[in-house]
Amino acid sequence: MANSLIVRKDHLPQAQKIHRAAQYVRMSTDLQKYSTENQAAVIAAYAAIHGLTLVRTYRDDGESGLKIEKRAGLTALIRDVQSGEADFGHLLILDVSRWGRFQDVDESAHYEFLCRKAGIKVAYCAEQFDNDGSLLSSIVKNIKRVMAAEYSRELSGKVHAGALRLAGLGFKMGGSVPYGLQRLVVDEHSTPKGFLGRGERKFLASDRVRLCRGTPAQTKVVRWIYEQYLSGKSPRGIARELNRRGIVNSRGAPWCKNAIRDLLRNEAYIGTFIYNRTTEKLETKRARNPQSLWIRKEGIIEPTVERNVFLRVQKVMAARRLIKIPEEEMLLRLRKLLMKKGKLSSRIINECPGMPSVTSFSVHFGTLKNVYRLIGYTGNQHYWDKLAAYKQWVEFHLQNAARLRVALKRAGSFARLDRSAKCLRLNRAENVSFRVARWCKYGGRVVRWMMRNRVRRLEGWVIILRLDENNQSPLDYLLLPSASLLFNGPWFRVSEESRAAHNIERFDTFDELSRSLVKRLRKTTRATRYKSNKAVVDMSKPKRGCPRAT
Repeated sequence: MANSLIVRKDHLPQAQKIHRAAQYVRMSTDLQKYSTENQAAVIAAYAAIHGLTLVRTYRDDGESGLKIEKRAGLTALIRDVQSGEADFGHLLILDVSRWGRFQDVDESAHYEFLCRKAGIKVAYCAEQFDNDGSLLSSIVKNIKRVMAAEYSRELSGKVHAGALRLAGLGFKMGGSVPYGLQRLVVDEHSTPKGFLGRGERKFLASDRVRLCRGTPAQTKVVRWIYEQYLSGKSPRGIARELNRRGIVNSRGAPWCKNAIRDLLRNEAYIGTFIYNRTTEKLETKRARNPQSLWIRKEGIIEPTVERNVFLRVQKVMAARRLIKIPEEEMLLRLRKLLMKKGKLSSRIINECPGMPSVTSFSVHFGTLKNVYRLIGYTGNQHYWDKLAAYKQWVEFHLQNAARLRVALKRAGSFARLDRSAKCLRLNRAENVSFRVARWCKYGGRVVRWMMRNRVRRLEGWVIILRLDENNQSPLDYLLLPSASLLFNGPWFRVSEESRAAHNIERFDTFDELSRSLVKRLRKTTRATRYKSNKAVVDMSKPKRGCPRAT
């Protein structure tokens, strides 16, 4: 892979591209540690035999070959080819399946066609045929593409069958852990070895994972949620109270009403383990399975709440779901509320007794803006314009996040883009959040940029995109530790004077900020990885304060 670090030359004459080549390497999972290096070795040998010089490397590490969306390497390759910026005349790939195991076999053929159309010859270094456009090579390539797609289907079926067998024995097979429960690692004799924290994996392939009751503090919170719901409090109110107390959910994020509802419906709190509720094979759209296909094991988990309490909660929830209001009646009630209040908002609708929630309106009529249109209420147009502009800048910022993720990968650090939280997650201690600050000036005060603080900050760094005077173009970028936002109240305000006083770093372009941040994160990631490896070695003792499984 040493040949990949070569200065780029754009728009070279075709004669100079004849002996220049690029390579594309891909591995499907992070566990295939040396896969790309092995591919590069075969490609380098092929290049040496044919007198080619490797000038560019496009790589995708730990990305599935079923889709192109998350594969930054292949996306960059196609972009360079289509834009005419490719400074090479050959593209070297290990085999046909490296394009991807697309379920539509014509997709990989399409990407090869784009390269040939741009005058770039594609060579498969480990295949037994020459990619010369002959009838034989075309037939073999198509067969190989079908085999690649079929391999994914067969492997998916085998993995799913194995997961069903292990789930039938009461073992947890991936996925998130509900709040108030934790994962216990056991060996092949079901002897407990220790608990797994968030983001941790079991150390040995022969080990298995079981769910068990969480810490006493978490158990107390779960029981409190059930008690509050039976006393008449709504899921939204319960979530609001938990957030006020600073209690976060299992993902470390603030609570919402849907999370409370899921917790109240989860049978794991009475000791029942359920698997295969939904199916999401080969990255297709998730579909719900009929109950006859569910794997259900009772008495596997130590109960958190009593069965009679759980059944009472289900009865109350079922009674509330039975109340159905026709759509015409929903709009009529909303018009009456508008006449009474003179205006409408999400808060006014949700707090009105007898009124369907904003979520119900959205399910029946689409967006809340469309509901207002149906009753003839224009609402606050300035608010809708402001919201649309904010969403536009959030999407712009998330594109920057994707660029930073690619830069971190090149530096050897893996990051996951969480669009809902608007952040990059490296590990539990290092996150990069992306925020937008609007320009504002009131009276004779100095110019300030304002953004709303979140209920719970994420550990790590915060990148703030500051907008210009008209809030229509990027001005610059600020970089600061997330701890700096801890004592700023609901709003974070920064002026040029306060920025200089608090040593908040400023960058004119995102590329400058990206280079600076990658250097810092690379150092902290190495230190965190070293500590994590030491922690995984000793799994013989459970964490302090957690109950030992019996």
